[in-house]
Parts: sequence; C-alpha cells; structure tokens
Amino acid sequence: MEKPNPKREKLTIIVAQVFISCLMALLMTFFFAVLPEALRTDFAPGWGWIWLRDWLTAWPVAFVLSLGVGPLAFKLAFWLLHPRRITE
Repeated sequence: MEKPNPKREKLTIIVAQVFISCLMALLMTFFFAVLPEALRTDFAPGWGWIWLRDWLTAWPVAFVLSLGVGPLAFKLAFWLLHPRRITE
C-alpha cells in the first residue's frame, strides 16, 4: 500500500474547506434571509438579490476563518477520540 502524499493531503483539506465554507455560508445566509421573510408571510421585493449579496460577502470570510479554525477542530477531534495518544 502506498503512503499518502502529504502535499496532496494538505490540498485535499484546503479544497474540502472551500466546499465546506461555501456550503455553510450559502445555507446560513439563506436561512437568515428566509426566516424573517417567512415569519412575515410575504417576501420583500429583491430579497433573493440581498441574500446573494450576503452570501458573496460571507463566503470569503467563512473560508478564511475555516483555514484558522479547521486545524484546531481537527486537533480537538483527535484529542477527544484518541486521548491516550496525546499523553504518550
């Protein structure tokens, strides 16, 4: 069995963070755009364009933050699931 290429693994993590940040920003901005409109029972004119603008603003921010938070989240998950390996 071949050893994984560390550069390729790093690239996979970055590409995954692009997808994760994109989808999370898309879903969260959609949720926060639709929820107030749904509670009013009518959608204001242009709400879709406002949502798209908010998503285009949120995605780059989410991506940059995921680059910082992602490694911490992986370390915390590893620590939680493999506590003995850290103390050894």
